[in-house]
Amino acid sequence: MLARARARLTRLPAEQVPAALARGALLVDIRPAAQRAAEGSVPAALVIERNVLEWRCDPTSSARLAEAVGDDVEWVILCSEGYTSSLAAAALQDLGLHRATDVIGGYQALKHVLY
Repeated sequence: MLARARARLTRLPAEQVPAALARGALLVDIRPAAQRAAEGSVPAALVIERNVLEWRCDPTSSARLAEAVGDDVEWVILCSEGYTSSLAAAALQDLGLHRATDVIGGYQALKHVLY
């Protein structure tokens, strides 16, 4: 399942996340609150826990975020190590959000870039 999900994504190395943010991509941290508290937070990220991701990012949902303005939004999904985020990004693509992707290595890789 993970391999099939990743085959559909253009995954971002952590080093490319700052450039993605500069071009307007939205970085979404899907880690649970306890994990963010233990590992650290990412100030530039929107926090949308995994269990509510689809209906918060889907522009057709009545529970969507203000940032979910259409299917051309670039969603960059972040989890701890880059496994759950791949599956989550693929789920967003299934909703028609074809620019959804994730960060290779997740927060564990990104923290070395940001800090």
